Parts: sequence; C-alpha cells; structure tokens
Amino acid sequence: MRTARFTLDPAFTIGEVNPRLFGSFVEHLGRCVYTGIFEPGHPTADAEGLRQDVLDLVRELGVTTIRYPGGNFVSGYKWEDSVGPAEDRPRRLDLAWRSTETNRFGLSEYIAFLRKLGPQAEPMMAINLGTRGVAEALELQEYANHPSGTALSDLRIAHGDKTPFGISLWCLGNEMDGPWQTGHKTAEEYGRIAAETARAMRQIDPGLELVACGSSGQSMETFAEWEATVLQETYDLVDHISLHAYYEETDGDRDSFLASAVDTESFIENVVATCDHVGARLKSKKKINLSFDEWNVWYQSRPNPHPVEDWQETPRILEDVYTVTDAVVFGSLLIALLRHADRVTVACLAQLVNVIAPIMTEPGGAAWRQTTFFPFAQASKHGRGQVLDVRVDSPTYGTKKHGEADLLHATAVRAEDGSVTVFAVNRSQTETLPLEVALNGLDLTSVVEHSALADADPDARNTLADPERVAPHGIDGTALQDGTLTAELEPLSWNMIRLA
Repeated sequence: MRTARFTLDPAFTIGEVNPRLFGSFVEHLGRCVYTGIFEPGHPTADAEGLRQDVLDLVRELGVTTIRYPGGNFVSGYKWEDSVGPAEDRPRRLDLAWRSTETNRFGLSEYIAFLRKLGPQAEPMMAINLGTRGVAEALELQEYANHPSGTALSDLRIAHGDKTPFGISLWCLGNEMDGPWQTGHKTAEEYGRIAAETARAMRQIDPGLELVACGSSGQSMETFAEWEATVLQETYDLVDHISLHAYYEETDGDRDSFLASAVDTESFIENVVATCDHVGARLKSKKKINLSFDEWNVWYQSRPNPHPVEDWQETPRILEDVYTVTDAVVFGSLLIALLRHADRVTVACLAQLVNVIAPIMTEPGGAAWRQTTFFPFAQASKHGRGQVLDVRVDSPTYGTKKHGEADLLHATAVRAEDGSVTVFAVNRSQTETLPLEVALNGLDLTSVVEHSALADADPDARNTLADPERVAPHGIDGTALQDGTLTAELEPLSWNMIRLA
C-alpha cells in the first residue's frame, strides 16, 4: 500500500472549534426520553426521575449543546402541555411518530437535565412553526427567559422554576421543506413566518441566536433553491441555517458507505456557497454560519425488529445497533465537521439515547456504550482548539456513489497548549495504510497516544449481553522523529493520535 501523507503547519488553519460542534439531540421519539434519560423508579434514578447511569455516560461522551424537543415532534408540540405539575399535563397524539405523548417529561425537566450535566450543556430549543406561529413562540420565550413580573414568567415561578432558563439558541421550526412534516410549507411560506418570528423574538431579546431551516438533505428536489429563498427573507434576522444528513449501508455497498463523508463535505460546501451567494446579492458583509443539527448513521431502510402499534407509549423504534464499520463512518463524519469548523459552528448528533444513539439502555436495567460512543467522546475531549488545514495525498479507491475517494480521511486540531491531535480514518477494508505527517513550525517531540477503533470482525457490536465487546485499543510503533510522524493505520479503523 502506498503511503498516505499530509503536512501540518500552524500558519495554515481552518478555524477555531466551537464547543457547540459536539452537541446532541433529544427528541420525544421512541425511548430517547422515557426509559432513556428519564425513568422514575429505575435503581439509579434521582429525585427528579433522571437516570444517573445515563447522566454519567452523557458527561463521559462530552456532549455540549442539546437540541430539544424535536425533530419532527416539534411541529405538533404545544409547549404549554409540558409545564406545570406532571400529573395535570395532558396526554396527546404525536402525529410525527404515531405515538402517545404523556408529557411527564417537559420543559422544566429538560432544563434540570442540562443543569445536572454541567455548565457545558447548553439548551437549544426548537419552536413549532408547523402548526403554530409567532404568538406561541413569543409566549414560550417569555415563559422560559423573562425574569419575573409578567403573566408567563410568574407562571414559570409558580411552577417551581424561579431562575429563568436562559435559552439563547433557538431553531425556527424543523425540516419545513419535507412533505412528511406536519405543517409543511413552501420556501416562500416558511421564509415569511421564520422572518416574522425572528423579528418578533428579537424585539424581546436582540442577542438571541436563531437557526433557520435549511434543506432536510442534499437530495431534496428543492435543495439550494430552498436555502436561497429562505435566506432572502431572513438573512439579516438569523445567524445559522440548518443541515440534516443520515447515512446507511445499502445493497452491500460498503465501499460507498465508508466514503459517506464525501457527501457530507459536499453538502456543507454547497450550502456555504448558497449562503454567500445570497449575502453577495444582498450586498451584506454578514456571514451565515451552519448548524448541522442532525447527523448520524441511520438504517432507515431496515425493518423494525420490535412489534409496534399505533399510538403506543414509548415504542421501541429506530434502535439501531452499531457495528465497528458504522463507528468508522461515524468518525469520518466527525472529521468532516471539524474540517469545516470555520462555518459549521453548531452540530447535533441525532440522537442521544436509544434512538440511533451512542448510548443504549434497558428499562429497569443497564446502560451501555455503542461503538459510535468512542469516536465522539475522543473528538469532544481532544478536538478543541484550532483546526489545522489538512490536505491529504492518499491512495484512492472506487465507489459507486461517490466516485474515486481517498482511503485516508483526516483532520488535526491544535490545542491552546500547543499539543496536536490527529483524527484519521482508513477506509480500506483489507489493507493497513501507512501514514506520514510532516510537522512544520510545531514544537512537538513525542507521541502521547495512538488509539484505534478496529476489529477483526467489522460487524462486531456492543449489546446488552456483551456491552464491552468493542472498545478502542492502543497502537504501538507510532513514532515522531525529526519533525515527521509515522504510523500504521489498521484496516477499517478510526484513529486518534495525540502529539506533544
């Protein structure tokens, strides 16, 4: 195998990593909330019904911003149903997932969950612009954020939350371009209501950060035209536009699946180009940033192995069990986000627990890490600082969906103390990939750690019966000498190499 190479130089950077890049997503969907993060009566549950075993794993995962309460769920969401005494909250039909929502977990419980995670956990609240509009958004904002002295802020206090929730990051709806969305709108219709809502919310608090809905995927027929139309209405009123992308292996085409991040990077670059085109047309110096607030591996084409009935409470749906291969692709998606940290300033792994998630739980029982847990935790912990410009010279391979793709997908982040972490994926299913990295102008003398996630069985996974089957392992032989890093990347592997 030909050696893959790239050069690192502190003079050539992409941008600073925003901590929000390591966000996640909690939706009222399946068992994400109920028996996921919230299960009164569980042996580890605290007084508020939050599972402490899950809280511990979420802290270990390193999640920052958490988007809530949807997702498709939000387009039928009545925020008033989710506040006040839990026993008085109404049961509702959730049209998005054909489930029954009990509202036992609501806005106050969400904020309590974040506060127990720690100060790094920031709320990202989605607003219903499917079946509701400006008035309801303002009422939610007043209830959540106003200190006191008004009907809705005093109602929050009466409900037991004296301290305002301090929500500064808001999503103006969800996937409004999708025909599946309750209250689906054309770009013109959505652009107008998003602009009206943004303008009104800023009358209360000009410092809010607002996310407009972009396309639900690059494959949407209205892609790019949707963004251009929406931004024409909202450009001066919003800070971010959203992107959503999910990937799965189909028809046994693992080569294309492993190169999924080629599509991710294309998606990002095309949205940036569209945003900047609208800005140029409006003669604006402002830059719209990207909120990649749904991303993951998701096997949408697979049948659900669990029996589910319409209007069931907490059905077992979307509970994908991830393999080593999935984790390598997942890590590559993380690399794609980091490689565009100059414009991707928010990202939310969808979702956090049980539903296409890095953490799984059993009702009344254990919680464990999926294979995808490990790349995220490593990137969140060590991927903070300046992203260095990585341009690889790599062997390539052919794919049906993405054409010729590099076997090496990589990025590097330089921390404030000068240390550097390289994140790299070897997409070859069969061959070790030699790696050589030239270090220019970096005062680095040693390899602190080379950790890899790989396995002789690419379909190995962690389960309730065997929760520790897959975990990262150390790699020997990685060396730093005379300003050059040399390493061997195992076949089908996610790698983290720390240098100091």
